[in-house]
Amino acid sequence: MRQQLLDVLHLLDATPAPRGQERTAAHRLRGWCADRWPQVEWRVLEHGPAGGSLIATRGAGPLLYSHLDTSLDDGGEFNRLVTGNSAPAGPLTVDGDAVAGFGLGVARGPAAAALVAFAEAGTGRLLLAGSGTHRRAGGITGLEAYTEAHPLPRSAIVAKCGPPTLLWHEPGALYLTVRVTGRSGAAMMAESATPPGGVVASAGVVLDELALWRTAYLAADPRMGQTGRACGIGAISGGWPDKPDLLPARLRVDLYVVAGDRVEPAVLAAELTDRLRARCAESVLRDCEVEVEAEPVAAAAATPADAPVVTAARAAWLDEFGAQPPPITGWTGSTDGVVLRAHGVDTVRLGPQAHPADEPGRDALSLAQLTAYTRIYRKLLTALPS
Repeated sequence: MRQQLLDVLHLLDATPAPRGQERTAAHRLRGWCADRWPQVEWRVLEHGPAGGSLIATRGAGPLLYSHLDTSLDDGGEFNRLVTGNSAPAGPLTVDGDAVAGFGLGVARGPAAAALVAFAEAGTGRLLLAGSGTHRRAGGITGLEAYTEAHPLPRSAIVAKCGPPTLLWHEPGALYLTVRVTGRSGAAMMAESATPPGGVVASAGVVLDELALWRTAYLAADPRMGQTGRACGIGAISGGWPDKPDLLPARLRVDLYVVAGDRVEPAVLAAELTDRLRARCAESVLRDCEVEVEAEPVAAAAATPADAPVVTAARAAWLDEFGAQPPPITGWTGSTDGVVLRAHGVDTVRLGPQAHPADEPGRDALSLAQLTAYTRIYRKLLTALPS
């Protein structure tokens, strides 16, 4: 099993699969799987301009789901905006029990485990979904394309890196966009802008209030079940880099918000709007317009703790690790498990624990741990009905 995992990981590592551009990788993986496991009908589900997912079905059984896309492109321009480095991360490396490479944590490690588990189980359904990670204006996701074309089973297993335990609750997520708009001007005449010097020069007023709001939002976390709240500023923008002699009229701040409880995005946006307007009214931004827009991603969702898939996952965990999955609260990672639950599919999530490798842009995983989760996935495929 270890060698099969390494074979899949090397294959995935050799073909780029950034979000929305997985089609080539999906077709290459399909051909490779068809040669190795010809008894299975491997197919590519194409979606969007260049998206693709690998799918397969062998009789009855649950859906084993993981990601094919790596979210970012190794060494791409958008990767640089996040990492500050546009250099490629380098090929996959293996050193004893440790494997390191680009995209192992977000996708490739659990995807390899899911693929090998499905091939060995001889039953169930597999979806390695392209376009599976959260992205604004990202078009149709692989899971959405799958649900439109295939009936869903009663249960699903999400193979994804996460905490060292079993999850049957997952938080929801949303985006908040803050816009503070004044009047443009010229850098040579600071007083020509509103506020003087331009709105970007007073970004600290907005950021300070956002920090206070974030503290209050997290403090109000009811800690329902296994999940919790989180919030972070992911992007700040304003002005035109090619024309810094012009003072921009608008400051934009984008936030990613996680909620383990059922928050109403529009209400959250209205509350934040009121706070920011009150704060700006007491500052040099008093003559600026303030608006906050909410964009829902998914709502928090939970599978009953006594659902068959949870019971089977507990048993498989106990058999593999010799103890029950440890309890957890405050988990803030959201996956497409919330989408599956919204379709009425009882879902659990579990997978290995990735950590940053010594080199930038690379994740590291334990092969022994990855093999253990592969065995758990295989047990669940054979233990659960369709």
